Amino acid sequence: MRITISSTRMTDLWSRLGRHELALLVSVLAIAGGLLGFALLADEVGEGDTRSFDHSVMLALRTPSDPADPIGPPWVEEMARDLTSLGSITVLTLVSFSVAGFLILSRRRGAAVLVLTAVFGGMVLSTLLKAGFERPRPDLVPHAVEVFTKSFPSGHAMLSAVTYLTLGALLARVQPHRRVKAYLLILAVFLTLTIGISRVYLGVHWPTDVLAGWCVGATWAMLCWVVASWLQRRGHVEQDVRDPGNQE
Repeated sequence: MRITISSTRMTDLWSRLGRHELALLVSVLAIAGGLLGFALLADEVGEGDTRSFDHSVMLALRTPSDPADPIGPPWVEEMARDLTSLGSITVLTLVSFSVAGFLILSRRRGAAVLVLTAVFGGMVLSTLLKAGFERPRPDLVPHAVEVFTKSFPSGHAMLSAVTYLTLGALLARVQPHRRVKAYLLILAVFLTLTIGISRVYLGVHWPTDVLAGWCVGATWAMLCWVVASWLQRRGHVEQDVRDPGNQE
C-alpha cells in the first residue's frame, strides 16, 4: 500500500513539474516574441518604412471627403473617447489601487504588491521609451482628444496591456472556477485591443505606435506573470485557488 501511494504521489509531482516547465517555456517564447516584435517595429519606424502603412490605416478610419471627420455617426466618436479614457493614467491608477485593495482584503498581500509593482513599473517603462524615441504625434488628421506626450509607443495601448492583462491574469489565479478565469482573461484582452484601436480612430496615434505598445505591454505583463509564478513557488505570493470540479 505504501508503495502504491508513493508511486501515485510521484506521478502527480512529475505531472505538475511538466505543466510548470511547459508554461514557463511558452512564457519565455512569448516574451522573446514580444521583444522581437517591438524591436522590428522600432527599426522600421526609425527608418520611415511604415509611413505608407500608417497613413493608409489612419485614412481608412476617416470620411473620404473630409479627413477631419472619423467614419461613423457622432456617437461612435463619443464612444471612442469614452473607451480611450479607460487607458488613461488616472483610470488605470484607480483600477490598480481598487484591485490591490480587494486583494489585501482577501488576504493576498503578496499579489497586491505584485499588481502595484507591475502597473507602476510599466508606467515608468512607458515614459522612458517615449523619451527615448521621441516620435512626433500624427499630423495627418486633427486630434479628437488632447495629447501631451510623444507618440511611440502608444502609452494607452501599452499601459492598458500592462494593467488589464496583469490584473486579468492575477485575478484569474485566485478564482476557483475555469469559466470565471476565462471570462477575466477574455475581458482583459478585449479592453486592451479596444483601447488601442480607439487611439488610431481618434487620430492621436499611428497604428505602429499602438502595435508597439501592445508588444511591450503584453511582454511586460507576461514577464510579471513569470515572476509571480516564481514567487508563488517560493511562498512569497499566495497559491492559486484550484478548480473545485463540478462546483459552480
